[in-house]
Amino acid sequence: MSSAQDPFYIVKEEIQDSIEKLQSSFHKWEDLRLDGDERAHLTKEILAGCESIQWQVVELEKTISVAARDPSWYGLTEVELEKRRRWTSTARTQVSNVKNAVVAGRDNLNASATRRELMRLPDSNQSDRSNQYIARNNDDFISSESDRQLLLIKQQDEELDELSASVERIGGVGLTIHEELLSQERILDELGTEMDSTSNRLDFVQKKVAMVMKKTSVKGQIMMIFFLIVLFIILFVLTKESRYQLLVFAKMDGHVLARAAVFTMILCMGVPVKVVGRNVSSSKQAVINIGALFTVNSVIGRSVKPAIKAAVDDVNSDSSILQGKHLNLIMSDTNCSGFLGTVEALQLMVNDVVAAIGPQSSGIAHIISHVVNELHVPLLSFGATDPTLSALQFPYFLRTTQSDYFQMQAIADLVEYYKWREVIAIFVDDDYGRNGISALGDALAKNRASIAYKAAFTPGAPISDINDLLVGVNLMESRVYVVHVNPDSGLRVFDVANHLGMMTSGYVWIATDWLSSVMDSSGTMDPDEMDLLQGVVVLRHHTPDSNSKKKFSSRWNQIKDKETSSFNPYALYAYDSVWLLSRALDVLLSEGENISFSYDPKLKETKGSTLHLSTLRSFDQGDKLLRILTTMNFTGLSGQIEFDQDRNLIHPAYEILNIGGTGSRRIGYWSNQSHLSVTAPGSSYMKPLNNSAKDQKLYDVIWPGETVKVPKGWVFPNNGKALQIAVPYRVTYKEFGTRDKGPIGVRGYCIDVFEAAVDLLPYPVPRTYILYGDGQRNPSFSDLVLDVSQHKYDAAVGDVTIVTNRTRIVDFTQPFMESGLVVVVPVNKVKSSAWAFLKPFSWEMWSVTGAFFLFVGAVVWILEHRENHEFRGTPRQQLITVFWFSFSTMFFAHRENTVSTMGRMVLILWLFVVLIINSSYTASLTSILTVQQLSSQIEGIDSLAKSNVPIGVQDGSFALNYLIDELQIAASRIKIMKTQDDYIDELRKGPKGGGVAAIVDELPYVELFLSNVNCEFRIVGQEFTRSGWGFAFQRDSPLAVDLSTAILQLSENGDLQRIHDKWLSKNSCSAQGNQVDDSRLSLTSFWGLFLICGVACFISLTVFFFRVYFQYRRYIPEDEENGFEDPESVSSDKRPSRGTSFKKFVDTKEIEIKDKLKRKGSESKSKQQISQIADGQLSSPS
Repeated sequence: MSSAQDPFYIVKEEIQDSIEKLQSSFHKWEDLRLDGDERAHLTKEILAGCESIQWQVVELEKTISVAARDPSWYGLTEVELEKRRRWTSTARTQVSNVKNAVVAGRDNLNASATRRELMRLPDSNQSDRSNQYIARNNDDFISSESDRQLLLIKQQDEELDELSASVERIGGVGLTIHEELLSQERILDELGTEMDSTSNRLDFVQKKVAMVMKKTSVKGQIMMIFFLIVLFIILFVLTKESRYQLLVFAKMDGHVLARAAVFTMILCMGVPVKVVGRNVSSSKQAVINIGALFTVNSVIGRSVKPAIKAAVDDVNSDSSILQGKHLNLIMSDTNCSGFLGTVEALQLMVNDVVAAIGPQSSGIAHIISHVVNELHVPLLSFGATDPTLSALQFPYFLRTTQSDYFQMQAIADLVEYYKWREVIAIFVDDDYGRNGISALGDALAKNRASIAYKAAFTPGAPISDINDLLVGVNLMESRVYVVHVNPDSGLRVFDVANHLGMMTSGYVWIATDWLSSVMDSSGTMDPDEMDLLQGVVVLRHHTPDSNSKKKFSSRWNQIKDKETSSFNPYALYAYDSVWLLSRALDVLLSEGENISFSYDPKLKETKGSTLHLSTLRSFDQGDKLLRILTTMNFTGLSGQIEFDQDRNLIHPAYEILNIGGTGSRRIGYWSNQSHLSVTAPGSSYMKPLNNSAKDQKLYDVIWPGETVKVPKGWVFPNNGKALQIAVPYRVTYKEFGTRDKGPIGVRGYCIDVFEAAVDLLPYPVPRTYILYGDGQRNPSFSDLVLDVSQHKYDAAVGDVTIVTNRTRIVDFTQPFMESGLVVVVPVNKVKSSAWAFLKPFSWEMWSVTGAFFLFVGAVVWILEHRENHEFRGTPRQQLITVFWFSFSTMFFAHRENTVSTMGRMVLILWLFVVLIINSSYTASLTSILTVQQLSSQIEGIDSLAKSNVPIGVQDGSFALNYLIDELQIAASRIKIMKTQDDYIDELRKGPKGGGVAAIVDELPYVELFLSNVNCEFRIVGQEFTRSGWGFAFQRDSPLAVDLSTAILQLSENGDLQRIHDKWLSKNSCSAQGNQVDDSRLSLTSFWGLFLICGVACFISLTVFFFRVYFQYRRYIPEDEENGFEDPESVSSDKRPSRGTSFKKFVDTKEIEIKDKLKRKGSESKSKQQISQIADGQLSSPS
């Protein structure tokens, strides 16, 4: 019994609520003033609540004591009883604590009040003797009143003790009444059982008597009546005692019974009642009934029946399971009928089955799932694959096979693998067919494919209906057919298809697992039937090869009463379903549960009803058995038996077969882990989830017509209409497409490209061109694309730009023309002037260049002056040399040679700089003298958007919406250009003349426009969008893919360029017009060169001066000894000037300095030798 039904927990919740309210009042009592009236009132209320709760707890403890006498009768364990005792003890403690605290507070308050009254001092302002007498009299009164109150309290305590004793006696009476009622209820149950049995026997006898009465004469009937009277007297005597007990109980005073019931509810609510209604227990029975629902005379039923029987025999022969009990299998035949299946299911439930194996039909499963939900009987279906049978709607439905949701995912992956975009679904119009195809549509939509048509036929439809259906299907475009029908009638579809010639090359047939079930059950199919299925791709449930499966296959051959030579996967699922149920029942029994059934009070017999719904009983342990079933985990014949959170078997997998010859061959597998693969799914479950399209692989398929070439999956139907192709009726740039008097009615660059691409297709494309527009102005290309998306036209062929918004509603081919928006502005010729030669460089560039000429010349002079005689002479000659050398390097005409290493290094770097400057100057001057100049300051789309000048766009172009929506340019600035003459006129007028400053249009149009205006206008800036032109088709049109491939072939073989040259190749101006200022070179372009040259000069000068300085340091002593100084530089004290000496030293030739230093070294050595000789002579004796 659940907690919600146990009276103990109901009373417990009520007491707990009372305790929480009591504690809340107690907290409020603590916060009140000690001498307040509200606190006194709340004290009485709390004490009264404590008494009430304590009384309830005491009575609840008594019921626990009663239940402890026979716990098994009430379905309780010692752990549960101890748990209840602990709770009552805790509740008693909580109430006692509150009561003691309140009583203590009340007593303290009374004592304090008494002390305050007794110890109250007289007023200091009144000290007369009369007041003292009054105070003494008051004290006497208070004392006597206190004694009286204590006496009353004592009397109340005695009365409460007597009342408590009375309540205990009443409680004992209530418990006695409760036990008596239980015993009477057991007697009534036994009496009811006997009366039911007797009633059944009387019904049987009555029917027999009626038959006898019809066959006998009047005399015989009289004798029969006499015999029945005697029989009635005998039965009356036998049932006298039972009738007496019933009458005695019925004559009991109704008021007394009501009072007894009230006492039982009040005093004994804590005693859990085990018997609810008429309870029938089978705990002592050795047999457990289970049911099986399926159509015996069917492809699946003929395989399932022996498998279920074999599984039951195996379970019953295994002593380690079910604790010695046996399964009793009750089979019911649903006869492929929803109505009869429902009736059989109800009849099966009357037999008190703990679970039902089946049904195989999804339609019947939908109906009887409502029944098992009400009766709490788990339904283990091995064949109902309808994906809409969800655990949320039908909690007692448990699918022990794979859902069609996964099978349709596998078919969707097949369609994507072979790059088909549309399929036609042929299915039986019932729950199984409709919901399975609905799941297929959802799976295809994820891969951007769809169901082109749903061809449904009723169950059991005649051949004529199927023939009419396939005739209509054959007239459609798609050639990929998915057949999802019942196994018993599915072959008729292929019989009719073969008769209609639909099993030949170009057709694709994909069958769900129904066909593999037929083939597996029959073992060896009839050759004529195999001829119907050549090239068909079929799915089959993947069941891993195992030793147990091999043993079952060997055992199958030994079964005598089987109707098929082999079995299909549904037989394995049915076998595993029986074992799944048996293992779950074993767990249930091992937990101490008893299998019992109860009459459902909601199933009442209505007036005049003969359905006998009251005979249906619900399984008491059904919910617990269901929970156990969903948590089971073991390996069966079909593989791993384990359920996910949605109650689907884990690891769904299918084999993909290709029928050919006299059998089939496996071309791959599908699983939700690796999807399409040629390896068995078992090894892929340990690897990460793989959804990559490049890793999907299958072996080659032999398609209908005995071809290995993958069919394209669609054709133009023989009786279908030609493609309705819309062509923009252009007013401007008619080279791209316009009206023509030829056979097809249109001509132009886009038309030629489309025709050339269609010619490359391996199939004919009937088509009709329809001009879109009135010929007065260019049509709106956005409206054209919208009409294609709304199926007003099949395609749009023309200069249709591929933009994001359009790709959301139609499919485009590969672009056949690159395109992008550009800005066109007018240009003017640049007038030459006498000072044009100065324009290549900016004034900063001229200044820095001249300065560096002088700087480099001075550096070279410093480095060469001491060594090179060409850089020496009088100051005037040397100054002229510096200037001459500096500027002659501009033309590489310097005649002076450099001899120093550092001078040569500086000169080489400078000559490189001069070379770059000369080349840049020449190129810039040439550009300035030949280029045209823009007549406005617009340099591209950025400057155009920031300005307020008017802008022109082509009528019907997407550039209008782009400028307004993307660049936020005001619509008032934009003018619509309807003709090419409008382009020229508006640009020539300019903003001041009421025209436009620039035109924004696509590059192919602009190039064609510029080729006809004698270079009067130019493109400025770069393309600010990148797009292309393509042909637009309806969504998911296979022609878009095939034509994209054809356009790529045209591009590779050069035909696309030849078509371009035919229509668009004309003389054109330079695509880019630059301003003079853009050709002028500034210092920014050359500062790196000047920096390198300057650094080299600085390093050379630094090295040079360090070298001279060290030479000068060595040279100074010799100058002082030899008087090598300028006489004019001698000071008054006759000491030489260092500054003048250094200047003189620097101006001296390098070779002279080196010679003097050599002589100085020789003289120093000679002096040292003479000194040594002199020292030697002085040291010798005289």
